[in-house]
Amino acid sequence: MRKLKTAVVGCGMISDIYIRNLAQLFSVTDLVAIANRTLDKAKEKAAFFGVPKAMTIDEVADDPEIELVVVLTPAPAHYDIIKKMLLKGKHVYTEKMFTTDVDQARELVELAEQKNLLIGVAPDTILGAGTQTARLALERGMIGDVTGGVVSINRNQNLNSELFRFLQEDGGALPYDVGIYYVATLVTLLGPVKEIRAFTSPAPVHEREFLFTDEKKDSWQIPGSNVVSAALKFESGALVSLHVNGNTINNEQNLIMLFGTNGIMKVGNPDTFNGTTEILLAENDWVTLPFTHGYNGKNKVSEPMPFDHYGSRGVGVAELAYSILAGRSNRCSKEYGLHCMEVLKGIDIAAETGTTYEVESTFEMTTLTPGYYSTVFGGFGRGDAERSLV
Repeated sequence: MRKLKTAVVGCGMISDIYIRNLAQLFSVTDLVAIANRTLDKAKEKAAFFGVPKAMTIDEVADDPEIELVVVLTPAPAHYDIIKKMLLKGKHVYTEKMFTTDVDQARELVELAEQKNLLIGVAPDTILGAGTQTARLALERGMIGDVTGGVVSINRNQNLNSELFRFLQEDGGALPYDVGIYYVATLVTLLGPVKEIRAFTSPAPVHEREFLFTDEKKDSWQIPGSNVVSAALKFESGALVSLHVNGNTINNEQNLIMLFGTNGIMKVGNPDTFNGTTEILLAENDWVTLPFTHGYNGKNKVSEPMPFDHYGSRGVGVAELAYSILAGRSNRCSKEYGLHCMEVLKGIDIAAETGTTYEVESTFEMTTLTPGYYSTVFGGFGRGDAERSLV
């Protein structure tokens, strides 16, 4: 099997898990280069992980050997980098969000179509054991037709933004930073959203010194909506209440509960790969479903490292690579990424205008083949999950 020559752009906090997995976990990617805005950081990562080249972003774009580029920069930089790579004939996978502007995302989708290139868009946690098990259970009709749902997530995004400075930029508000995982999981399970009604609130203005450093800064505010209360109507007819609150405490309370004609489903934390699925049928107690798929987030290729609970990060890149080789559309597709982004932007528009926002974009996604697992022998050995991507 041919491996795709791959480069990573961006050496931030999530880059280590991507670099390790693209180099060691997936057999379809040949990681040949790492790039960063500051070249010294790229050299440091390349040396640590044994990647052959450290490059500038322009050098990655101009290198004819590189076929696939993984963009891990903060969201405001995505548009320019993705466009640069597409114009140079390269397939792209980008971390969340797709871009910070829906029209820019649409432009990139059209450009990729013109160039006959694929774009993959995070989050790829939807390809993990948790969400794929839940989707298969829905496809098999275990709770009947989904009629509605309740979804909620909370964090102290304002405090978090003092620790992680990229959260102070566009895309740093909780609906875009974390809420995207919940929207992505919902559309993976229920299909495209058709209509949106919503209310939103902003983050508070910071008017003090940073809590964790001696640094001083003028008053500032996380851009966009930091609290969301939205009603989503899906093309299937399901009605879901979505609550995302970044103006509260960090004791995270995550909930995805779907109500069907024959039962109720609880879906595990979509910010991970191994959220468990529970089913409640009439006259029965809650039952936890066994995983039907691999990519459960367990690290089986190296010593523990930062963000090890994201042990399957990069599965979307690998699935994209297999799709490129097979000449098919990938599951975390540009259409999927655009739809997730339009849903979040549609929430803001619906709240600002006090009207119903009608979603224009749509997408299709097939479930991964079940029966392949990340681990064997009681979790001690590495399994054959990559076969599910082929």
